[in-house]
Amino acid sequence: MDQLAPSNVPVYETRAEGQALWERCADRGLPVVAVREGERGYIVRYDLGHLDAELSESALRDLREHVRSARSYAVRVDPLSETEAVGGETGHVAGDLHAPTERDARELASRVSAFVCRPWCRHGAGHAR
Repeated sequence: MDQLAPSNVPVYETRAEGQALWERCADRGLPVVAVREGERGYIVRYDLGHLDAELSESALRDLREHVRSARSYAVRVDPLSETEAVGGETGHVAGDLHAPTERDARELASRVSAFVCRPWCRHGAGHAR
């Protein structure tokens, strides 16, 4: 898997649906990239923890830059998490990014999947930090 098409990004509402998705991805050895319905919009979630993998420094930097450049509003940057700059949290192992509509969330998740699923994930490095 190199990148999910927006139409193939799973969307879930309940905790049980999310848990089932995580279990399916773990069983298949795949990272999780999905959209969750939130109270005030949608949340794009990615997770590599169940694979004992993480994004490299350069992959995380590129992901943050890509998401930041895709945002249509002015941003300020928190130097550690870049929370305000990317509209959510992006980390080496997992992240949550906010989008106003399901369509926007699916598009964002598709773009995120290109970074999360790239071969520069460092396997076995999850506990090295």
